[in-house]
Amino acid sequence: MAKHVFLKTIGCQMNVYDSERMLSSLQHLGYDPVSSAEAADLVIVNTCAIRAKAEQKLFSFVGRLADLKKKKPSLRIGIAGCVAQQEGEHLLEKASCVDFVFGTHALGRMDAIIRKVETGAERVLDVDMIGVPDDDFRYVHDRQTETRISRFVTIMTGCDNFCAYCVVPYVRGRETSRSPGRILEEIHLLVQQGTREITLLGQNVNSYGNKERFCSFVDLLRRISDVDGLVRIRFTTSHPKDLSDGLIEAFSELPKLAHHIHLPVQAGSDEILRRMNRKYSRSEYLHKVSRLRDRCPDIAVTTDIIVGFPGETEAHFQETLSLMQEVGYDAAFAFKYSDRPNAASARFADKVEDARKAERLSRVLELQKNMTMQKHQSMIGSLQEVLVEGLSPRTAMNDPAVTQWTGRTSGGHIVHFSVPNEGAASDLAGRLQRVRITRSFSHSLWGEPEAGT
Repeated sequence: MAKHVFLKTIGCQMNVYDSERMLSSLQHLGYDPVSSAEAADLVIVNTCAIRAKAEQKLFSFVGRLADLKKKKPSLRIGIAGCVAQQEGEHLLEKASCVDFVFGTHALGRMDAIIRKVETGAERVLDVDMIGVPDDDFRYVHDRQTETRISRFVTIMTGCDNFCAYCVVPYVRGRETSRSPGRILEEIHLLVQQGTREITLLGQNVNSYGNKERFCSFVDLLRRISDVDGLVRIRFTTSHPKDLSDGLIEAFSELPKLAHHIHLPVQAGSDEILRRMNRKYSRSEYLHKVSRLRDRCPDIAVTTDIIVGFPGETEAHFQETLSLMQEVGYDAAFAFKYSDRPNAASARFADKVEDARKAERLSRVLELQKNMTMQKHQSMIGSLQEVLVEGLSPRTAMNDPAVTQWTGRTSGGHIVHFSVPNEGAASDLAGRLQRVRITRSFSHSLWGEPEAGT
């Protein structure tokens, strides 16, 4: 009889990538994925520890699972990922419904963990950070029925920067790069199955290969650019202190490299940046943004911002707002500071009260909303090259004589457009389509396809 698994992913793109690999391993063990915990024999939650809110999501969901297990005692429940690595045995103590906990370095040992859990003989804990993270990518072969135009590929794991607020070095381990040969092999397989865009993942891609003496990140980009059939390359995340002149030049030299960079600034005040242990100044950050725009004038720049870091005054916060305006970000992901276990800032005394953090977050989000709208409005009339990702969710609600498609510009902006059904290609997914932008919205753009593309 078929077994069923429900896998819930909380957190970043790297967790999405890891979840795909988990599903692959589970398929080898005879599990088919289902869309709800209620339909599953096995539930795994792949967790995030970056912010307190992500942990709260986990415990809220585990509460639901505890109720479900009372009705279905045979259900097996596991917690994976960064919270599993961080909390370890405490999770088993806090949640009696949980059968197994495995951390970020145990992915390659998951098959054995599941086999042990299936016997029901004992609860399992595996948070050993021994060896290097597993480099298996069977998922490429196993999930080939699910063609996706854009895919993630992890090129490195862990981090050596130890920013004062961050748990990544403690839950993902120290920085480790995959070999360029393995990365290229994975990308070739994905492209053979229809992928046209790759997003390279790492906590700090700029330092790729330094410890292992592999090629540089820029050289890796050049080698990936030579892959036939690949249309576009993205990457995240880039630490500002390590953004090299070579990488800046690559935006003008490599046609497949998307004109977008995610460059987390976190704060606009030199004092707060120093306390965060970010190892760059406001002026150094702004200089690098200026260099990027010199070499690639239409580059889209996005960022991360933390409000309410310990010791942040109103004057410090005003410097963040002024930096946002000076850069003119295309988008910003902003968060309230929260203490994290092991992170240095958890021991800082001068905490900002929650109401003030919430008020500052609201001001950041409002400013960015206005800047994003202005950016979108400025694109009206421009001709954009859109990589078509698939049908728009609104297609069924529109005129039956046309089909609505959706995709992204090189800068990462979402664009919707319609084509008449008569005489048009039946499937545009994976194609580059030139689109004239005619309307702008808060989160997307609308355009008309250019004839002959």
